[in-house]
Amino acid sequence: MPKVTIDGISIEVPEGTSILNAARMIGGEIVPPAMCYYTKLETSGGYCRTCMVKVVKGSEKDPRPMPKLVASCRQPVMDGLEVQNITSPEVVEARAGVVEFLLMNHPLDCPICDQAGECNLQDLGYEHGKDGTRYEFSRREFEKKDIGDKIQLHMTRCILCYRCVKVADQLCPSRVHGVMNRGDVAEISTYIEKAIDNEMSGNMIDVCPVGALTDKTFRFKSRVWFTKPVEAHRNCTKCSGNVRLWFKGEDVLRVTGRKDQWGEVKEFICNECRYDKKNVSDWVIEQPTHVDRQSVISQNHYENLKQMKLDVKKLKK
Repeated sequence: MPKVTIDGISIEVPEGTSILNAARMIGGEIVPPAMCYYTKLETSGGYCRTCMVKVVKGSEKDPRPMPKLVASCRQPVMDGLEVQNITSPEVVEARAGVVEFLLMNHPLDCPICDQAGECNLQDLGYEHGKDGTRYEFSRREFEKKDIGDKIQLHMTRCILCYRCVKVADQLCPSRVHGVMNRGDVAEISTYIEKAIDNEMSGNMIDVCPVGALTDKTFRFKSRVWFTKPVEAHRNCTKCSGNVRLWFKGEDVLRVTGRKDQWGEVKEFICNECRYDKKNVSDWVIEQPTHVDRQSVISQNHYENLKQMKLDVKKLKK
């Protein structure tokens, strides 16, 4: 298998693995961020450029470095490949520039956005962004649209990652929305409002990395850090039935697909599970969701109360 070295850490990976997935196999801080790439969506990636890395050695056969930074989600590894990510000042500076471009038109409405607390763009801005912006012109503005009976589109927040278009292409029976126009006037839209109506359309909400596509049944009901995520399942003929329930008290506020550590849905779910099954009796509860301690959602979430009490006692001593 090809051997690749990323920020000084070597690993052998299967042929055809991308640099990004090789970094994910290693884990830790060396993993490049990704706003458009999605493992389960074919042809995704290469749009946002946040995962750019520097290839300092092409391969054992051709050790010459690549002349420009490459998108790690689209570049397959070669035997002997050596890559710099966070160890390269050039990559760090370029990534900060990409974040600046992504935030150029994105409104600063985190206090009222339902995606706050689980927004990839928030994390990207804090980790790789700059303190200020050089942009002095008016931001793009769009009217809010209901593109389905339960999905609202805030195009003003969209970063054109194309994930929702890939979902419509690959999961839904027919695609009725896409990218209209070009350049700085490009937008996700439908020709007819509320045109999106199929059994897997709700997955567009789960894959959206920002608050551009929101669940109308959950909007403004609660902040995610006030809810309790729980793993659950049910027998469903349309999907796997493996979901994540978000509780507030004894009420199920929303149902989403289960996501992995990279923020990607493990198994796509149908609209019946997402919208129509919000009674506790509809589900078999498995366990509390493991929440990364770095996430704001982890507030007041303790998986091991006994261990926490022991740690508190040690601190008091």
